[in-house]
Amino acid sequence: MARTSGSIGSKTAGAIRTQSLALFADHGYAAVSMRMIADAVGVGVSALYNHYPTKQALLVHLLTDHMQRLILAWENQPTAPDHILALEQFARFHIRYHITKPDEVFLSYMELRALEPDNFAALNHLRNRYEAFLTAILRDFDLQDRKITAMAILGMLTGATTWYKPGGRLSAQEIEDIYARLVLNCVGITTKEPAHV
Repeated sequence: MARTSGSIGSKTAGAIRTQSLALFADHGYAAVSMRMIADAVGVGVSALYNHYPTKQALLVHLLTDHMQRLILAWENQPTAPDHILALEQFARFHIRYHITKPDEVFLSYMELRALEPDNFAALNHLRNRYEAFLTAILRDFDLQDRKITAMAILGMLTGATTWYKPGGRLSAQEIEDIYARLVLNCVGITTKEPAHV
């Protein structure tokens, strides 16, 4: 059965996203041209512009898509019965979600500088929405500064993507367990056995 033009276009759009993500992560946004992306996808540059009018638009799509998927995934998590389990749940969710997406995470932190002001503001709004989930959980803990604690926790959790490799010394589950305990330790909760929420 022949593909419709719509299905071909959808396949091409997916390939553009996949290849541009890999190229931006490997070489940096500034060093990648639309020609490089088109060559990696196997289409002409004009076909690329049919999907994304500028390289900036492509970057905005990749970053926005990552944050929107992240927010939706968290919002679909079951509600934890108390604030301690909620914090552990957040830590586990963040690790579990991000360690399989190192390129997306790299772009989300390293290429914010490449965004034009309006695009940066829109993306920063999404980032603040996600941070607010953690800040809300931290309201029930006795902390000197909730926002700084939230940023410290997010930085620690996200940092795992810079060194994690599948098949390494520790399994993904063991890494999740360790980070869950570290996060609880940050707010003064000590535990030897994780709850596996």
